[in-house]
Amino acid sequence: MNKIVEEKLMQRACELSVISTEKGCGPFGCVITDASYNILAEGHNQVTELNDPTAHAEIVTIRKACQVISNYNLSGCKLFSSCEPCPMCLSAIYWSQIVDVHYSNTRVDAKNIGFDDEFIYDELTKDIEDRKVKLKKIDSSSVLDSFNIWSNMENKLMY
Repeated sequence: MNKIVEEKLMQRACELSVISTEKGCGPFGCVITDASYNILAEGHNQVTELNDPTAHAEIVTIRKACQVISNYNLSGCKLFSSCEPCPMCLSAIYWSQIVDVHYSNTRVDAKNIGFDDEFIYDELTKDIEDRKVKLKKIDSSSVLDSFNIWSNMENKLMY
């Protein structure tokens, strides 16, 4: 039974990727369900529609699902993406605590149509000083203020 449900959910993610493409956005769609496969949120790539480089299908859908359940923690949820998540989306999946991810197209399939994330995967394995994006640490007299406040808070909400 779950296989049939999962195939239908993947079909929906793929339908959303077609909708995205027809809108002039990237060909990616996503569905997030609860543990019982009830759809919480759907989304598609909106990078060019919103002029937002972070508006990938998975990110859009994670944001919607969090709003639906009024929580940043999506553990127990299932994510269905029309394509293997890119490094940014995969990071968001980890941060949202989703551990059940299903995809259809691979990152090689995406690369073959011009969506090549291999550069980012490679960059993340490099030492910080060898990366294309240059990170420069600047000290400040107040750099630890917020960290100290956080450390001393009694009722902080850890995530």
